[in-house]
Amino acid sequence: MYKITLRCINEVIELKGNDDIKGFLEIFGHFHDSCLKELLMWTDSYVDDDPSMKVGVGLDTKIRMLFQRQSNVPAAIELLFEGVTHFQLKPSPENYDSIIYDANLLLKDETFYWTDSVDWTPNDHNEEITWISAKKVKWREVNHWIGEERRYKTVEE
Repeated sequence: MYKITLRCINEVIELKGNDDIKGFLEIFGHFHDSCLKELLMWTDSYVDDDPSMKVGVGLDTKIRMLFQRQSNVPAAIELLFEGVTHFQLKPSPENYDSIIYDANLLLKDETFYWTDSVDWTPNDHNEEITWISAKKVKWREVNHWIGEERRYKTVEE
């Protein structure tokens, strides 16, 4: 069993290789009986007041994903993907649940891949699954974010 000691609540841990991935998947039970609660995506590009375009350099897309699961320690985690190279979201169809039964995270050719399908590979072009690829992945335990309250709020909230 992979052992990790968090030094403080909300400590961000970067995954650097296959041993880290294996340990992370063990810690979060391979996402068994979990759900994607929220997702936030942004880039470094924007339009300034004057109005001129400011463009990020390189792979500037980032995605934060909040997952909750029916288990303790941890019951909720946040994944941060940096340098996103692909993102495909497949919401559950009408009258189906959004439970993730098992997910996978793998590293291939210096790119991390997360998918809600344990059998998926980077060569799979299945449009029926959710997957993301990025150059960096970080995670943190956010057990205090369990429940229905939205955490990635808009200005109006």
